[in-house]
Amino acid sequence: MKFLLVFDFDHTIIDENSDTWIVKCAPEKKLPNGLRNSYRPGHWTEYMGRVFVYLGDNGVKEEEMKRTMTTIPFTAGMVDLLGFIGENKELFDCIIVSDSNTVFIDWILKAVDLHKVFDEVFTNPAAFSSTGYLTVQNFHAHHCAKCPKNLCKRKVLKEFLEKQSERGVSYTQIVYIGDGGNDLCPVMFLKKDDIAMPRQGYTLEKKISRLAQDLSPVECSVLVWSSATEIMSYLKVLIKK
Repeated sequence: MKFLLVFDFDHTIIDENSDTWIVKCAPEKKLPNGLRNSYRPGHWTEYMGRVFVYLGDNGVKEEEMKRTMTTIPFTAGMVDLLGFIGENKELFDCIIVSDSNTVFIDWILKAVDLHKVFDEVFTNPAAFSSTGYLTVQNFHAHHCAKCPKNLCKRKVLKEFLEKQSERGVSYTQIVYIGDGGNDLCPVMFLKKDDIAMPRQGYTLEKKISRLAQDLSPVECSVLVWSSATEIMSYLKVLIKK
């Protein structure tokens, strides 16, 4: 009997967007209008690539970025929740599927020694170039019309489950914890025994309620949360069943 916990990262594990937080490193803590206006819907990763070039051109080094990123606040109750999951790893497999990047997530989780809680992190690969610039790539290619070009979270989840199944691992229940519009696609893949936990007041919750109003509700159960303490209460009930 094992449960799979799937976490988004920005506005879920941390209480901010890691990609916009890095702008604190920019001169005057802001980006020039031309760069800010260069974003095209569905092409966020390419946009962040340009942001990292701008930071590099302005002499922003890895150490300063790391110092800035590790000041991001975690969502209320999240550090306790991840600690609880870490203590019960025999019951929980735990993954992150995020539109952030490997460097940011690694820095933030290692700063509080919580990286070992997660079995795998699926996010855009990032690295520092020989010239000291941070570079980022799309996570994968996919054919899903609903998702941004660089990442379909449903595809990631489906492939992870298939790989686990080949290893003989199946899950009693999948618990999906997220907040954003790009979390709807994987939530619609969940079955009736699974549970989606959208963060209260954020896009995912609004999109799920809209589907219910249109009489095409998601198949899984839905439990809204505002503090990770509520997620922990749910998991405690789950493992007592």
